[in-house]
Amino acid sequence: MKANKMTLVMAILAIMFIAPAKAKAQVNAQLFYDFGTDRKFATLTLEMFKQDKWGNTYFFIDHDFNYDQHVAGPNLAPGGTYLEIARCLNFWQNSAIKNLSLQVEYNGGITKSYPINNAWLVGVDYFLHSKDFKNTLNLKALYKNIKKKDSDVPMQFTAVWAMNDLFGVKGLKFDGFADFWWEDHAVDFREDGSCDMKSTVFISEPQLWYNVGQHFGVDNLSLGTEIELSNNFGSTGGFKCRPCLGVKWDF
Repeated sequence: MKANKMTLVMAILAIMFIAPAKAKAQVNAQLFYDFGTDRKFATLTLEMFKQDKWGNTYFFIDHDFNYDQHVAGPNLAPGGTYLEIARCLNFWQNSAIKNLSLQVEYNGGITKSYPINNAWLVGVDYFLHSKDFKNTLNLKALYKNIKKKDSDVPMQFTAVWAMNDLFGVKGLKFDGFADFWWEDHAVDFREDGSCDMKSTVFISEPQLWYNVGQHFGVDNLSLGTEIELSNNFGSTGGFKCRPCLGVKWDF
């Protein structure tokens, strides 16, 4: 019976996420070094976005190479891995409400320092853009269910933006996201076993990229920065600002 249920789930996911399409996927890899006082390690991100006749699919996977936080042993692997995958469904792309999509999303991962419980989100996405599509903005309102977690309001609000050729400079891109949600969680664990409890989470990761490769025939290569701005995120209470420097390769 469990096998039949798993087969059904996989079939549903295949229908949702693998829609017929002609457009090529936009895939990139980003490697950042995090200079945050509580970080100081590298993170590799694999990111993909693809549009099709049924809407679009987006996912990213983060691998944190914080080896120094590992338990001693013979194996060496990323110290943390996190995945987000979202599917926007839009069967009315030629109608008056073409910018409004339904969205379903899964978040989950594992780290040594704190657990990341599975989360399912479902809601709506509204797309705004300039006439030339160089500047885009997605606004999302999502119902959020986090396994084994309580929240005063089971909702998440998200903004995702991209600005290409910023200030008229070819190859200069400003993009990122901002998430706010309600989640009852423990932060700032102390040696005596005590901790603080928080009920909201905010995180934003604005990025600034410059396509340096355009100057020597390698348009795939960009250099840039990311600033993680967060409040009560993960196991850390209060506001944090964590600057990063990185490189990106567009496939």
